Amino acid sequence: MFEDLVVEAVAGLPDWVRDTMENVELLVEDRAPPGQPGLLGLYEGIPLSKRGPGYAGVLPDRITLFRSTIEREARGSAGRLREIVQHTVVHEIAHHFGISDDRLREIDRY
Repeated sequence: MFEDLVVEAVAGLPDWVRDTMENVELLVEDRAPPGQPGLLGLYEGIPLSKRGPGYAGVLPDRITLFRSTIEREARGSAGRLREIVQHTVVHEIAHHFGISDDRLREIDRY
């Protein structure tokens, strides 16, 4: 079910976003890393905005969603769970495009 919500969130993105995403994988982990119990998602990699002509042979970027944190935040509400998954997917994909947390706050999308 949770993975279905992730697939739904990605499918709901505009075509240009999905078409522009490159060398990135989405993962679901049960728990956030030690010391970060409130973390909903994490982007790790080289944002599209930082890739240059020498970008080749690089492992895929990773977007990880943390199931237990997201489910805890949803407090048992299926609708809220869907919203948090969608928000987290969009937030982490924004990082893949090179959009910082500061910029997301500026445009009220954090």
